[in-house]
Amino acid sequence: MYLMFIVFYVSSSDFRRQARCAAQTVVCWSSVFQLNKQRPALAAWWVMEIDGRDFLKTPSVKTVRFGGSVAETLEKHKHGDSSDYELLKHQLVDPEIKDAQIINWLQEFRSSVTHLTKDHEQLIYTILRLPWLGRSQAVVDEYLAFLGNLVSAQTVYLCACLNMVVSHFTPKRVTICEGGVDISDSDDEDENLPRNFDHCHQALQLIIRYVPSTSRFLMPILQENFPFIQKSSRTLECYVHNLLRITVYVPSIRRDLLELIIGKLLKLDVSGAPPNSFLNFCNVGRWRIFILSCTLIFLCIVLSRVSGSFHAERTKELYRDLLTVFDKLILPTHASCHVQYTLFYLCSFKPALAEAFLDHLWKILQNPSLPAVLRQAAAGYLGSFLARAKFIPLSTVRACLDLLSSWIHQYIYSQDSCGKQVCCDVSLHGPFYTSCQAVFYTIIFRHRALLEANMKKGLEYLQSLNLEQVVMCQLNPLRVCLPSITNMFAAITRKYQVVFCYTIIERNNRCVLPVVRSSAGGDCVTTNTNPLDSFFPFDPYLLKRYTHCLIYFHLFWFTYSAGSKEDEDDFLCGETPQAEGIVGLTPNSYDSNFHSPSSLGSPPNTLQRPF
Repeated sequence: MYLMFIVFYVSSSDFRRQARCAAQTVVCWSSVFQLNKQRPALAAWWVMEIDGRDFLKTPSVKTVRFGGSVAETLEKHKHGDSSDYELLKHQLVDPEIKDAQIINWLQEFRSSVTHLTKDHEQLIYTILRLPWLGRSQAVVDEYLAFLGNLVSAQTVYLCACLNMVVSHFTPKRVTICEGGVDISDSDDEDENLPRNFDHCHQALQLIIRYVPSTSRFLMPILQENFPFIQKSSRTLECYVHNLLRITVYVPSIRRDLLELIIGKLLKLDVSGAPPNSFLNFCNVGRWRIFILSCTLIFLCIVLSRVSGSFHAERTKELYRDLLTVFDKLILPTHASCHVQYTLFYLCSFKPALAEAFLDHLWKILQNPSLPAVLRQAAAGYLGSFLARAKFIPLSTVRACLDLLSSWIHQYIYSQDSCGKQVCCDVSLHGPFYTSCQAVFYTIIFRHRALLEANMKKGLEYLQSLNLEQVVMCQLNPLRVCLPSITNMFAAITRKYQVVFCYTIIERNNRCVLPVVRSSAGGDCVTTNTNPLDSFFPFDPYLLKRYTHCLIYFHLFWFTYSAGSKEDEDDFLCGETPQAEGIVGLTPNSYDSNFHSPSSLGSPPNTLQRPF
């Protein structure tokens, strides 16, 4: 004789109705037990007992399982009887489902996986929504086994399985609702989050093992599930972290993933007007997610370093992928602040990578078939990289200055030999002016290194660049370049008597008088001090969280005090902007003064050394 305890939700108001239902259920289940005698293998019922407790006063506990086995339920559904089928789906969505119940269900589904065709789509979606993460290892192992069987036997559910895995790449949200109003929407602080991410990647690798063509379907799903850029920094950081982990074991889509990540980060990097100070940058709420752009730099180590060792071939592959993304996304994007430091940091691993990056920028600059805006951007990157990257040897700096100056002189000669009057026109000669500015900018930051080893040879080298012809040509680059760079370059070259620029600067100032009010009336009109719309992509990094990692590779500008014995030259001190410490950023299109928005974001003086 079988003994069974059936437990219901019981309340005082509907006790009679529940009692009648209980009586009917006992009658119904007596017939099921007769079937069990004939086919015990198809009926596995779990019995729950209540010892020493009052039935009516016991807290409500749900029944573990109703209906027949999965094979019987699918067979009945095939013949038109869907009662057990619907009951099966209802039990699978039980929020209080236990680990043992999940394991029991999954084992039966695995044995019937060949029958789970497209007709059972809703049932499969219900199974994929089972809360398998965060549970015991036995549940995780059984669920992974089920996923492997499902995608190998029914590939029609491949995208559904991929969507399920990718949906767990971000932490879940917790919403507290009071009076119909959501008052909280914060990330769920789950201590098992790293373990859950590991299980997700195990599931993804298992699916790829059974279905080699998974990468074709995975990339659109990853794009579709990318969080909105206004989500919290933690949500975005988790998703990017998981995408970068995928690049390790699915290298075929690494370039597409990097393009996806960098494209999203660039939208963050350039969205809205830049803040006026580092303090404001940190206080503005929506700029908080800028921390995400830092993760690219340091998660690159995952792709290039394993167990602390350097892998040259893997790093070269990563460099080629990032360079492709750079040409497609980063280079055409004006005034990005952080994302380009991915390449900066990667090039610091090996001198050959830095030289390859400089050669790539040089080829873009001198290619007349490319749009002028891209050539100007390449010149800006070239000058900024030469000036700011400590890891570039001085011999490479000289070689690049030789190439730039040679190209500039050839351009001047071609314009003078055409027999026409040459005018100062940025729209016609933009690449020329940006190249001149790159040379001036590099000399400002590197002149000490060029001169300190051997002053005589250093001065001979600067004179060999024939800078006097550059500044005095009809194209008049000093009129177009940023005033801060022009003044600093003039002060340095005058100190070492390389070239005298102040006569030309004064003449340019007389030609470009500020307009207080237009002749037609209206508001005041100011003079455009940045006609090239210049920006220097490798100016100091704004985010303090990762500045300490870049300080060893980045060259900062240091201004000596007026009393410094080393720099007592009157005209140099008079032209050098006096600040309380570091002038971190050359002025860009947002600020043409000496003190730019990022100047306050440089590391403290104790971490800086003069160049």
